[in-house]
Amino acid sequence: MNLVDWFNKGMTSEEYINSMEKHQENLQTILQKFEVPVGDEASLAKLKDEELRVIVLTEDWCGDAMVNVPILLKIAEKSGIEVRMLLRDQNLELMDQYLTNGTSRAIPIFVFIDKEGNERAVWGPRAESVQQYVDEQRSMLPSKEDETFAEKQSEMYAQMMDKYVTDSTVWDDVYSSIKNRLQ
Repeated sequence: MNLVDWFNKGMTSEEYINSMEKHQENLQTILQKFEVPVGDEASLAKLKDEELRVIVLTEDWCGDAMVNVPILLKIAEKSGIEVRMLLRDQNLELMDQYLTNGTSRAIPIFVFIDKEGNERAVWGPRAESVQQYVDEQRSMLPSKEDETFAEKQSEMYAQMMDKYVTDSTVWDDVYSSIKNRLQ
């Protein structure tokens, strides 16, 4: 299948959000609270001429998708980008074309296509600063053999989810990272 076919196969953002069983409330919180900086609205509006679309590979259980998708939706709203969501685990053929570091099915992945269906840009799964934060948090975990590993990892993920939902600097970093990829 070509990228236009994948796009056409996807759910709208409303369908995706309504189908979410996990992280729906947190995603909606970010969607309600995050605003595109007023000074950027004109530059994003210029993207309307490109008639971009974006395929989002995601899953509702993914904390990174929970924070990144609403930021993307705000960018899409201001720039006239049509959005379609595909669940990663049901679309591995496409996912495997966008592996992180050539090996990982990390999500979300945003595949931007032009009006002819050509790939214009790819973004994901995290902004660089968020990746650094995640790497720092992981480096503080005990080894997997340690009897406290599962507990400590669970605590780490809970802290990360809280930061993703409440820390607007994370949202701003994600926003800047996506915007820069589009320019």
